Parts: sequence; C-alpha cells; structure tokens
Amino acid sequence: MDGITYPVLMDANHRVTELYSITNIPTVVWIDENDKIVRPNTAAPGTDIFKDFTGVSCEPHIEALRNWVRTGEVDIEPDAAATAVTGLSDDEVRARLHYRIALHARRSGNDDAAKAHFDTAAGLAPHDFTIRRSAMPLTGGDPFGADFFTLYEEWQAGGRKYDGLPTPT
Repeated sequence: MDGITYPVLMDANHRVTELYSITNIPTVVWIDENDKIVRPNTAAPGTDIFKDFTGVSCEPHIEALRNWVRTGEVDIEPDAAATAVTGLSDDEVRARLHYRIALHARRSGNDDAAKAHFDTAAGLAPHDFTIRRSAMPLTGGDPFGADFFTLYEEWQAGGRKYDGLPTPT
C-alpha cells in the first residue's frame, strides 16, 4: 500500500464479506457520507487490469461513480437497492463459520485442522471466491496461478453466481 493516501480497510477476519454478503471479487459497495448504502454489492472492477481476461471494462462503473459524485444520482432506486442482495444461504453461513475456524486453527499452528475446515468451507460454498481464493495462499495454492484458473472455470460452469448487482455496462 506504499503511496496510497486514502483509507484502506484490511479485513483479515473477513467480517466485511459476511456483513455485506460478498461472495465474489471484485465487489464494490457505494456508501454515502451518512453511512447509508446507496448502491449495494456490484461486480465492478476498479481498473482495466483484467479486461483482457474477463472482457469487462471498468469504464461504465467509473462513469456511474463519477455521475454519483457530481450529481448525487444513483442508477438504482432505494427500494431496489435494499433488496438487491439476498444474503448468504445457510450453507454459505456455515462455510463462513468453517472459514473462521480454519483461520483460527492456522494462526494457532494447527495446520491439519485448518486444512480440514478450509476444505469444508470450500465444499459448502464452492463458488465463493472470498473463501476459496483467499484460502489459496494459506493452504499452499497460488491465487494468481493454476488454482485460480480452475476456480474461475468452475465458477463459470456453475452459472457465475454473484449475490448483488451485475457489472454496469
């Protein structure tokens, strides 16, 4: 984070992903100056670094964000925003709990227990990037290598699950 001059949230315990029902990345949540969510979970990249890979440009999202900053207008009505994110399923909630246990076990030096709980979490929420991809470097996987591409292919084959608004186009 060298050179970054704005606040950055480091969420080592994944509380934000639980509170906002975030299951994939990148996810953007717009929160106004009154701490009100004005645009819920949106699958939106902040840059075009992965445009060649995903085919998704950041520009529609950036332009919508600029418009909100300039005019206060958001492209979703408050009632629709309030219901756009359905929340975690029971299995996803259990997966998050196993993920927490895995993190605790890993930090305590119990790698066998950590692996078992990471595996259980992945089985309960197989298309949840916040669980599977974030566990990769903790379990010897590469979040930018073959493990990621396998996950990405599984996610695509499984219907590209995302709980929130689609990427702005």
